[in-house]
Amino acid sequence: MELKERVFSGMQPTGSLHLGNYLGAMVQWIEMQKAHECIYCVVDLHAITVWQDPAELRHAIRQVTAAYIASGLDPKKSILFNQSQVAAHAELAWVFNCVARLGWLNRMTQFKEKAGKDREAASVGLYAYPNLMAADILAYRATHVPVGEDQKQHLELARDIAQKFNNDFRTEIEAKGYADGVFFPQPEPVITGPATRVMSLRDGTKKMSKSDPSDLSRIALTDDADTIARKIQKAKTDPEPLPSETDGLAGRPEADNLVGIYAALTGKTKTDVLADFGGQQFSAFKKALAEAAVGQLAPLGDEIRRMMGDPAEIDRVLADGSARARAIAAPIMDEVKDIVGLIRS
Repeated sequence: MELKERVFSGMQPTGSLHLGNYLGAMVQWIEMQKAHECIYCVVDLHAITVWQDPAELRHAIRQVTAAYIASGLDPKKSILFNQSQVAAHAELAWVFNCVARLGWLNRMTQFKEKAGKDREAASVGLYAYPNLMAADILAYRATHVPVGEDQKQHLELARDIAQKFNNDFRTEIEAKGYADGVFFPQPEPVITGPATRVMSLRDGTKKMSKSDPSDLSRIALTDDADTIARKIQKAKTDPEPLPSETDGLAGRPEADNLVGIYAALTGKTKTDVLADFGGQQFSAFKKALAEAAVGQLAPLGDEIRRMMGDPAEIDRVLADGSARARAIAAPIMDEVKDIVGLIRS
């Protein structure tokens, strides 16, 4: 059977999406929907691996959906939905819990970072969520996953799970007409762009994060024009002028980060940016960066706020996307049950 190319990715509804999410992922998602079948998910089941206030979670699911659409994801071109409305994610995650090995999960570095020193107090969901991430992708037999550097290890796990499933059930898979014995594909990571990894505005060695205690460390997509400009003016720099060549950014993480952000916002390369601003002080560069950021991001914030005023319309988009996602995932899950040996009435 021929495998159809399909793109899957998603973001957690925990806190407002920020500039790093937008430049690191969403710009690419928008481009990919022009030529690919794309499924973009609000991964609310991942969010509850740590406790969430239910009212705040509902608000956050809608706000992330609004941010997707405001940024340029078209609900008619792409499938936009929240994960919990498609049962195949949780069902396939359980099958993968039984395929994946404990040793594989023990190697996942992100669990160690998120659980901290008291790992015994972490939820089972937080430990096993890479298996759910694999299910998110493979429930659609997706072939390509736009993913940040920090998630590459989890995508490797998804590939390992797919391979083991194919090996464990090769006879049943071939009996279903998959002559090569491959039911689940090996999903490929897609990592591109000049600002794939956007760093904190307060510390250029740390990734921009929703969980950073300092609000000045990130530009939220819901920030208004004045807030965006203020955060850029307060962004950490160093005392030297901007270099004229990219080699001069080595050892200067804050300068490198701001130049990368400006390049991504304006569609230029870092070389182009330094050709324009090399030798200048950060004061002039920050003014240009603020103008570029406000011009591109402030309208997104306005549109997110407008959409949040009509939650019923957001829910309608999610319901439609969930129905379309179920139409793809349900037959795949039925085949998984047959392959594993479960009886369906």
